[in-house]
Amino acid sequence: MSLKPKAPHPLGTCPECAEPLESGDRFCGACGYDLSAAAPQPDRPTVPIALPVDWPEPPPRDPASLTTATQHPGELPGTDSGGRDLPTVPVRTDEVPAEPVVPAEPVVPAEPVVPVEPVVPAEPVVPAASAGTAGTSAGDGHGPGDSDEGANRDGAEDGDGDFTLPAPDPRAALQARGQARETAPAAAPGDARKVCVACRTGRVDRDGYCEHCGHAQPRERDHMEEELSCVAAVSDRGLRHHRNEDSFAVASAALPDGSPAALAVVCDGVSSATRPDEASAAAASAASAALVAALPRGTHPQQAMHEAIVAAAEAVNALAEPAGADREHQNAPACTIVGSIVAGGLLVVGWVGDSRAYWVPDDRTSPPARLTEDDSWAAQMVAAGLMNEAQAYADERAHAITGWLGADSYELEPHTAAFKPDRAGVVVVCTDGLWNYAEGADDMARVLPGDASARPLHGAQVLVGHALDGGGHDNITVALLPFAVPSPGAGSA
Repeated sequence: MSLKPKAPHPLGTCPECAEPLESGDRFCGACGYDLSAAAPQPDRPTVPIALPVDWPEPPPRDPASLTTATQHPGELPGTDSGGRDLPTVPVRTDEVPAEPVVPAEPVVPAEPVVPVEPVVPAEPVVPAASAGTAGTSAGDGHGPGDSDEGANRDGAEDGDGDFTLPAPDPRAALQARGQARETAPAAAPGDARKVCVACRTGRVDRDGYCEHCGHAQPRERDHMEEELSCVAAVSDRGLRHHRNEDSFAVASAALPDGSPAALAVVCDGVSSATRPDEASAAAASAASAALVAALPRGTHPQQAMHEAIVAAAEAVNALAEPAGADREHQNAPACTIVGSIVAGGLLVVGWVGDSRAYWVPDDRTSPPARLTEDDSWAAQMVAAGLMNEAQAYADERAHAITGWLGADSYELEPHTAAFKPDRAGVVVVCTDGLWNYAEGADDMARVLPGDASARPLHGAQVLVGHALDGGGHDNITVALLPFAVPSPGAGSA
């Protein structure tokens, strides 16, 4: 065995596992990496030129040639695009003599041209009647006094033998647009469908596309806002979903004693179910209608909320289609629901699922509170003492709901609660598309504007904007109900 050290490998170590290499290795002994694929490139550094530079003398120059290294056109034969030989022109290095002046051919006067009226004449057409208008066509629109510049604008030949294209006429574009409108299919008499926002001629079909130009139309539910004197709500599709599967309903009613009542219902469609947008819309509409009908009859607000959730569940169940072979693996339409009633000094909330209600007092020195408990995996883990709230909601299963409205839900268990706040404030009713970005009650109070009681619509818009600024990963819906402490002596519900 020779004790002479071996020369190092050019790579030093394996690029894949950093194992030291030996000279001559073609594969890494540890991981089997092909070292030839990572062969080092030779270093070719830029070497500065030492000054002064001793340049060689140039070769002698032939006076009859441009330079001794120049090739003439005749020495570079070629063909044009049609396969014909290119002409060869001798190159001269001496002074080129002036070309002899060739007398111009006599101009033959043109026959009088009968003018043809153009479709949209820019100027009156004057017939050519003198020798100065020879070569003018009947339709170019030029008279005896027109200059060459005017002829070039119409595509005539200029003095150098080149042709220039005419400038586009904007009247032609207007005429073409008018023809397009004339060829668009006419709407049938009594057609109440919407007109396309893109072409303004075609009608929008049931799928939301223009029958004429094919453009997709913006959906009405992509962004919705509604404001009453005592409640306001905003819903937005968000930045990631292709449609808005949330829905809401706001309304006001009068109690038997004449005092006002405000209500809001917010629903979130379950994306894994079929037609979740229809489920949320049906639930919100049914619950609102049930509340508006029950409160004036003197039904206690908490009982009215319970009955409204039951009515919403029945409306969603009615959307389910009969089971069949083609629907064996489809879930029935489903959604969550949360609602609130403010009436006669009483604050009532009801919910099923993970949509929430928060209480934020106008006096921000007072603590806010969350009024609902989620029907979710995370809430069950916290309630069982298996995880704290931070651990549970950090889990990927946190938003798996355990309660919802739908034909395939478990036993319906509406949750209701009633409160009597002793100070003014705002009730925030929202889906998880908002509270994902303001989960705690303190977070929600920090985001809600201080004048939300006086401007509920503006407050709802600010909350939706906060969720959009945070990423807008889900549909976002929020309703705000200002709560005022009743004056002494006022009746209660």
